[in-house]
Amino acid sequence: MRILTADVRNQLRVLTPYKVWNMLLLVSSYHLSRWFKRPMHRGMPFSVSVEPTTACNLGCPECPSGLKKFTRPTGRLAPETLNRLLDQLAPSLGNMIFYFQGEPYLHPQFTELVKSASERGIYTVTSTNAHFLNEANAKKTVESGLSRLIISIDGTTQESYESYRIHGKLDKVIEGTHNILRFREEMNSKTPHVIFQFLVVRHNEHQIDDVKRLADELGVDEVRLKTAQIYDYENGSELIPNDQQYSRYRQLPNGKWAIKNKLLNQCWRMWQGCVFTWDGQVVPCCFDKDATYQLGDASTMDFKQIWQGDQYTQFRGAILKSRSEIDICKNCTEGTKVWAEVDAG
Repeated sequence: MRILTADVRNQLRVLTPYKVWNMLLLVSSYHLSRWFKRPMHRGMPFSVSVEPTTACNLGCPECPSGLKKFTRPTGRLAPETLNRLLDQLAPSLGNMIFYFQGEPYLHPQFTELVKSASERGIYTVTSTNAHFLNEANAKKTVESGLSRLIISIDGTTQESYESYRIHGKLDKVIEGTHNILRFREEMNSKTPHVIFQFLVVRHNEHQIDDVKRLADELGVDEVRLKTAQIYDYENGSELIPNDQQYSRYRQLPNGKWAIKNKLLNQCWRMWQGCVFTWDGQVVPCCFDKDATYQLGDASTMDFKQIWQGDQYTQFRGAILKSRSEIDICKNCTEGTKVWAEVDAG
């Protein structure tokens, strides 16, 4: 019999009878919508992403934040905007992911934002490049009640790490990891669950075993391998790994490249949650990085009216009709099944 991990137990602890009932409403309405090919929706979001800031200290080549190429407004989340969301969502919400674009720890009140959600009985997650996990921030992170901390580490040598994490310093990542794990132990805390996330690209794919060894040496709880999203993949990219099991794309007989995903006309994410930009705009998922599909302004509107409104219903209907015609879906590798695992994009 499989023993539940501490992280799974932490996820289960946030569940209430109402949250379980809400999830059943979401799952049933999702499957009914698939079967009848028209959008039907009941329930409130179970998992949402909230963007603390669009700012980032790195310059990763496939990231709008790193490239500073946003066409939407940039800024950082106001505490009152988050509190407004929590007031409306907390009773049904299982997970809140404090990440969309940008480096969360560049928000000066980041750990206070996390604490606001944690105190409402919500499983909280963030993803960081770990450059700002100094002793003070590491201590405040543990105190905030953050449930899961995903640390991006895309190389085990400075050369391979900075090939993608432009301007990044591997020693800062390792130092930040040391700090968070030390304070977690000193404070006798069960959280956060620390994950090394390794974005597999051509120049680091030979280091997969190395990152697992490094995680063991540091005491990191888990290593996850992630495939890279490439924007202009049709003609190939130097980032696409040679080992195709770590690639989102496959090469066609004519030499061009295509995404492996069959893009079925369904997407669980459209039923179970959404993304909030720093200024409260509601967008359908984390693949809409530039917030092209803004479905409402949660900083001024009642969220339930947005969530069950005509614009959202029409978008879900478009997914069920022809997902391949929606541009943000064309480079998506997910969304076709009900996820039990918390994902930070």
